[in-house]
Amino acid sequence: GIDITDPKTDINKVRQHMGMVFQHFNLFPHKTIMENITLAPVRLKLMKSEEAKEEALRLLKLVNLEEKAELSGGQKQRIAIVRSLAMKPKMMLFDEPTSALDPEMVGEVLEVMKNLADQGMTMAVVTHEMGFAKEVGTRVMFMDEGRILEQGTPEDIFDHPKEARTQEFLSKVL
Repeated sequence: GIDITDPKTDINKVRQHMGMVFQHFNLFPHKTIMENITLAPVRLKLMKSEEAKEEALRLLKLVNLEEKAELSGGQKQRIAIVRSLAMKPKMMLFDEPTSALDPEMVGEVLEVMKNLADQGMTMAVVTHEMGFAKEVGTRVMFMDEGRILEQGTPEDIFDHPKEARTQEFLSKVL
């Protein structure tokens, strides 16, 4: 209900309620998993250290990583998701969260994201995972060369695309 493009809107306040997960995890390599997760909530004084650790453990259990020391790419991406969730965002932004992963790891990350959607998390996801978009999305936008060509429900876009470019793309990937 907030027009974030309105010049009167305090965009920094809006950003405080958004989490972001990038293609390449962006974990701090010199920090432990726990430090990666608790750094921001503690530094921004959203939680005391002990509370942040408890929340981190809860979130690590959510993604089945509470006992990991060495991480695969899929596991690192799930840690990046947990790090974002530790800030208790109202919305999560995902920029191609599976593109840097081995095919076997993609499913792990998509399952976490599907669970977040099932729990009511609002998410904006840039993805080439069409099956995921069709199954989990409530609103789909097809973009080409930086422009939104078509938008609607998953059924609108995947079953009844109107634009020739959308039809062409879907015929190649589905």
